[in-house]
Amino acid sequence: MNEVPPAQSLIGEVEALSDRLARARAAIGRVIFGQEAVVERALVTLLSGGHLLLVGVPGLGKTKLVETLGTVMGLDSGRVQFTPDLMPADILGSEVLEEDAQGKRGFRFIPGPVFTRLLMADEINRASPRTQSALLQAMQEHKVAIGGRILPLPAPFHVLATQNPIEQEGTYPLPEAQLDRFLLEAQVDYPDEDAERAMLLATTGAQEARPQPAMTAEELLSAQALIRRIPVGEQVVDAILRLVRGARPGTEGALPEVQAHLSWGPGPRAAQALMLATRARALLDGRLSPSVEDVRELAEPVLRHRMALSFAARADGVRLEEVVAALKARIG
Repeated sequence: MNEVPPAQSLIGEVEALSDRLARARAAIGRVIFGQEAVVERALVTLLSGGHLLLVGVPGLGKTKLVETLGTVMGLDSGRVQFTPDLMPADILGSEVLEEDAQGKRGFRFIPGPVFTRLLMADEINRASPRTQSALLQAMQEHKVAIGGRILPLPAPFHVLATQNPIEQEGTYPLPEAQLDRFLLEAQVDYPDEDAERAMLLATTGAQEARPQPAMTAEELLSAQALIRRIPVGEQVVDAILRLVRGARPGTEGALPEVQAHLSWGPGPRAAQALMLATRARALLDGRLSPSVEDVRELAEPVLRHRMALSFAARADGVRLEEVVAALKARIG
């Protein structure tokens, strides 16, 4: 029996997965209107095995997008509505003291909503930093420490968090350590007129389109493994390193705009996120390897939440988008 060459086998796997992802994208598009870039970034995040932060004003369909992704990708999901009085145990779970029929007492652990494959953290910046930090270990290690025990989370495990702009009343800025654990940040903007018209007609009739499953959790795990096998050219690796290293103020090779306007920049996790995300974007497009264009397209969602403007830059009206644009120009 003739064996299939490794390269040919990889091509076949990529083509088969691209077909499944095209069906998943179409299934999402029948429910979510006018947010193609956000949908792409959500799928890139899931394929990369990471977590996504959705930022936008209320009413733009962020929560509906997360619910739709859970159904389409075959992931059992949980939801936590973040509020100022939310406690860490409301997310992770807690131990309760019970007494059996023989009068023997013991503790029993009641799992919280974090024990799911797709956790929607709705309006995550409405909870206190103490409660937000309850997700740190879960997001990084896919396990939680409770009552002296380490409990694993289901695989795959993803957090898709929604956030209102910081300027809204009653919100807290997310801690830098938690922001860094989000693979991408997606800005959710208002839809254009055609998309809003289609949404208006589709959602106010007698029947509303419902999302349909297009993949399973096991297929998503296989896709995440395949992503890590996709080759990356030296030109793309160099572009990622120039982009990330150039965004660190106070270091050799940082851009003048970065030195002048940023208080701190991205760490190595940003480069890892870009490496995985560019592969995932290429696979979504049916390509066998990422390009420098993928790096440019993903630069802002990867870097934006990993950089902070200095006080002077904010006072001068400098925007992070301007700094990212200068970094993107550096890689051509």
